[in-house]
Amino acid sequence: MAVFIKPDAFDPAAELTRFEATLPMGSFGATSSFTGTMRDFNEDSSVTMMTLEHYPGMTENQLESIIADAKSQWDIIDALIVHRVGDIQPGNPIVLTAVCSAHRAAAFDACRFLMEALKSRATFWKKETLLDGQQRWVEKNTPG
Repeated sequence: MAVFIKPDAFDPAAELTRFEATLPMGSFGATSSFTGTMRDFNEDSSVTMMTLEHYPGMTENQLESIIADAKSQWDIIDALIVHRVGDIQPGNPIVLTAVCSAHRAAAFDACRFLMEALKSRATFWKKETLLDGQQRWVEKNTPG
């Protein structure tokens, strides 16, 4: 199980390669991953930046619990969650979820579960900076 909160930009492909390299060669037949990036719009407004905050310690524990839940529901070998915090620009990766398993169905299903559970259970606060310079806190997640 791997959970990383990153205050700086990250490369999803490099993170995925690093994660897969921690597993024994030939131990998995499928990897499913999802990368979420920052949009330049939300709620009918242009967004120029987002600041993401979290509660250190608690957020990591929540993400680890989400992975443990996925492991209890699907036959997966391991899972990864990488999440950005701090100031994020449009187009930058915000989150990476990945699951390795023997077969694709478990990898697909568990990867989607990680992302959906993360959106509803992990403690992150988002503040957007709009094109006109105003800032607003994001009060709800957008639908999947």
